[in-house]
Amino acid sequence: MTGQSSGGRRTPLSRDRVLRAAVAFADGSGIDALSMRSLAQELGVVPMALYKHVANKEELLDGMLDAVLAEIGPTPGGAAWKAAVRGRLLSAREVLLRHPWAPQVIGSRSGPTPGALAHLDGVIGLFLAGGLSADLTHHAMHALGSRVWGFTQELLPAGTEAEQQEQQEQQAALLAARYPHIAGIVASRAHDAGSVVGGQGCDDRFEFEFALDLLLDGIERLHAQGWSSQPR
Repeated sequence: MTGQSSGGRRTPLSRDRVLRAAVAFADGSGIDALSMRSLAQELGVVPMALYKHVANKEELLDGMLDAVLAEIGPTPGGAAWKAAVRGRLLSAREVLLRHPWAPQVIGSRSGPTPGALAHLDGVIGLFLAGGLSADLTHHAMHALGSRVWGFTQELLPAGTEAEQQEQQEQQAALLAARYPHIAGIVASRAHDAGSVVGGQGCDDRFEFEFALDLLLDGIERLHAQGWSSQPR
């Protein structure tokens, strides 16, 4: 039982321990399986004991998200702004691969958590430290969108791997007959089995980095041109 220490004494409950246990539970069982009751059972305590550390499930989710975002690695000092931003967002992607439920929680928050604000502030700071204007940085953050958090909001929902396989088998002929352009690009390169990018098959890392580099290269060109959103 997780509520017991190695010496048989109960480990004191704390907010940090509750959040770490909740993150581990969601990693193993999925975010939809997480409830105050299931978490209390995992910790070996009564549900009411959790409410001394988190007011409700929404506060629990906020804390879990901040705990996950805190895992994003620090940006190496001295890096040029584009390399620094790229490195930070790839670090965020690696974190979210460890916690695949996190994008769902990010999308469900009614407002930014302290950890989310700290991450956004850090990314913005990298642009500004590189000499980009606040104007260009503002629009760059909008263009990057969910990539700032380390994931891509895709055109189509991916579903589970089994669902993707079944859908592919059922729709392959339909795609070729009715949507030849989609079928053409799907067949244009070899695919990976466990992808979540655009349905089964695409190389997630390649697609993430491809889009990220396109955006950063474009932002770099605008910066070199002295771009402004205001009419000259």
